[in-house]
Amino acid sequence: MPTTRTYRAIRFRHAQSESVDDVLTTENALQISVNGEAFTMTMRTPGSDQALVRGLLHSEDVVLPGANSYRYQTSCIDENGDISAVNVILDAQDSGKGLESERSLMSVSSCGICGKQDADSILPEGDPLQTSYQLYPEDLYRMFRIMEKHQNTFIRSGGSHAAAAFNTTVEMIALGEDIGRHNAVDKVIGQCLLDGTLADAEVLLVSGRISFEIITKTFKAGIPFLAAVSAPSNLAVEFAEKLGITLMAFCRDEKCTVYSRSERLLGDRR
Repeated sequence: MPTTRTYRAIRFRHAQSESVDDVLTTENALQISVNGEAFTMTMRTPGSDQALVRGLLHSEDVVLPGANSYRYQTSCIDENGDISAVNVILDAQDSGKGLESERSLMSVSSCGICGKQDADSILPEGDPLQTSYQLYPEDLYRMFRIMEKHQNTFIRSGGSHAAAAFNTTVEMIALGEDIGRHNAVDKVIGQCLLDGTLADAEVLLVSGRISFEIITKTFKAGIPFLAAVSAPSNLAVEFAEKLGITLMAFCRDEKCTVYSRSERLLGDRR
């Protein structure tokens, strides 16, 4: 499925104008049902839809890890050939508490929290994450260079977010791109679940800013390191510390700021 489309536009530069073909990131609606019942509708960039759905339902505690009954079905394709509706088949023993929570049908690509019933329903449960892995800053910078090199949708359009998961040997094990930064994270987590590599994911990178919700997605995925190109929110910092996540932001130009669990970072190699 195309993640970008080309449109005619008029570009102005000073007093001159020209007709151009401009490449834009695709954004379409995807309705997600569970056992035939509508669960949510999200705006996303088509492509990696199965990973997106698997990751989103994991983050929402709808599908438990290792769900044997999980089956993904395409239920509708639009006139452009893009998937517009999917249905997930799930047995009761593989369903989490998230399936019981009330949520509005529509969520936009930039925010998955909108529509939930109350603040208590978004607070994650569980012990703080533990890890024996220690990260060299130079390895972190290398991870960002690898992710940037593979951001094909962004390279074409300049209009997409990215997320990527890395293991302890600085190998990228999953990459997701989307118009929404939360969706990009869900695509990475979902791809790791589908590939059986989530236990190997030690570091999660995101191309944008860090919100509370991305912290909770990272925690539920069991990934102890989270790094971003842009800034974190105050709530993201507070919960990263409580949940055992090493949070790094402003990771660019061979620099980063560490906001929590900084003892897991080592000095430069000699």
